[in-house]
Amino acid sequence: MKAFLGALAFCFILFLPFYISSSPTGGLVSFLRLKVEDFSPAEGKEGGQLRFVLNSDPKTLNPALAQETSSTAVISDLFSGLTKMDLKTMKVVPDLAESWEEREEGKVYVFYLKKDVRWSDGKPLSADDVVFTYRDVYLNPNIPNSTGDMFRGLLRTQEEISNFVKKIDAYTVEFRLPRPFAPFLNALSASVLPKHKLEKHVKEGTFMTAWNVNTDPREIVGAGPYVLKRYIKGVMVEYVANPYYYEHDQEGRKLPYIKSRVGYILQDPDTALLKYSLDEIDYMSVRPQDVLFMSKMKETTLFDLGSTPSTTFLVFNMNPKAEIPKHKLAWFQNKEFRRAISHAIDREGICYLVYNGLAEPLYSPITPANRPYYEEGLFKVYQYDLKKAKGILESLGFKDRNGDGWLEDSRGNTLEIVLLTNSGNKEREAMGNIIKEDLERIGVKVIFRPIDFNTLVSKLTSPPYSWEAVIIGLTGSMDPHFGRNVWHSSGTLHVWNPRQEKPQTHWEKRIDELFDKGASETNPERRISLYREAYKIIGDEQPMIFLVTPKSMLAAKNKLGNLFPTVWGWYKEEALFLK
Repeated sequence: MKAFLGALAFCFILFLPFYISSSPTGGLVSFLRLKVEDFSPAEGKEGGQLRFVLNSDPKTLNPALAQETSSTAVISDLFSGLTKMDLKTMKVVPDLAESWEEREEGKVYVFYLKKDVRWSDGKPLSADDVVFTYRDVYLNPNIPNSTGDMFRGLLRTQEEISNFVKKIDAYTVEFRLPRPFAPFLNALSASVLPKHKLEKHVKEGTFMTAWNVNTDPREIVGAGPYVLKRYIKGVMVEYVANPYYYEHDQEGRKLPYIKSRVGYILQDPDTALLKYSLDEIDYMSVRPQDVLFMSKMKETTLFDLGSTPSTTFLVFNMNPKAEIPKHKLAWFQNKEFRRAISHAIDREGICYLVYNGLAEPLYSPITPANRPYYEEGLFKVYQYDLKKAKGILESLGFKDRNGDGWLEDSRGNTLEIVLLTNSGNKEREAMGNIIKEDLERIGVKVIFRPIDFNTLVSKLTSPPYSWEAVIIGLTGSMDPHFGRNVWHSSGTLHVWNPRQEKPQTHWEKRIDELFDKGASETNPERRISLYREAYKIIGDEQPMIFLVTPKSMLAAKNKLGNLFPTVWGWYKEEALFLK
């Protein structure tokens, strides 16, 4: 199910914004590569319980506020959008919508809602909920959220925001755009929210704390295939099928087939592997070091899903408002300093030592999974060269002035960096130790400190931004616009310097322009060219030092029927059943 995305630890919500990711993912081992044209769900059997892994506790249970996979992995199956992506045809299809009409050359869309949809508490879902979701939540300036970030590049005036969405009748909604918006239909896969449950929080100014992790699960109402039954911090999340979910199979039986699901919160991958081997978990992501062991398990199939679209990177804090020493801020803001660090990272070594060769070095903000935007040779390669790295630092005035083995800047400040990552993630912890060792070989003192994932996300996304450097990851998306909340200078996940009122560098200004143009460009070739230019700038400027892209692998018990995994999620996930 959708929580598979979190179990794979990169949680790809296909056409929603990027999220901060809690985890990335030789030998003669047989993997199954499925062909999407062969995906054809069979009639399934109702009942049973599906068991899977959640890598961390959620930070919130509110889909509008979720910006990290620890939250989206838990709540994604509770909600639905107006549209969704058919992973077989790769076309946008209706979800809560029955159909839509495009008018005025792509500047007006009229959506007709399904009339038999009810919220999980039995209340009917109507146009009022859609208008409330977009007008009062996503476009509310007092509610920072990633979906709103996507639309703010399109809706530039208060008048455009006010005219964006309106109710025509109980089951008809009109969206009015100031100009054509290429990813618009994809964007409407964002969760629709229940007005009758959340309007009071918007009016009272308490929405930012609504549906937090301490909320009674019965208060959380959605239109997705499941509802939350209980959440025990650090232990488990339990779901039951939404009795009002609108989907049925060809025989008229209600979907999903599987009526109960349990996600075990297991931050230690070794513990997860043990539970899988004891048949206490039905599917999980496969770490390279576990491939040989898992290939020998009975009643298990290993799936090779190809290169993951997720990225893992090291990022320095370049936020002038951050609570870090000013001399360090000056280091991090210097492109040549970032280039030096990039040359000091042994990406190929990480691929072999951390991923057993089941990964590739990464020098760009997108991976080979992001075709047609990814292009070989487009991005500069920062070869591992410690001599060159140290030479760049020395050209910037860093020298070992007191003979203690560490470089100092021109004012005598020791070149010391506190490097964070999320604890329990063995891959990132291993990467951190490799990077620490190499940097210290050229005189850079590194204090490497893994901390709790949600604590780390809080440091990255909210004041006082008290962090210096972090190894973390971001999820991927098929459409570049849904990375706008990361790459646009105003974005909430513009990690190195978020929520800028205006771009603080010339290159960020140019990236903003390219992403804004790309959103309205409907010619595919010109659109590809715009985003490639933006990605090349990001690769050249190194605001994030990209590390590796691992292969995405899944292990699943053979008892799962209608299992069609892809690197972007599961096809017809509600049809999954236990044989």
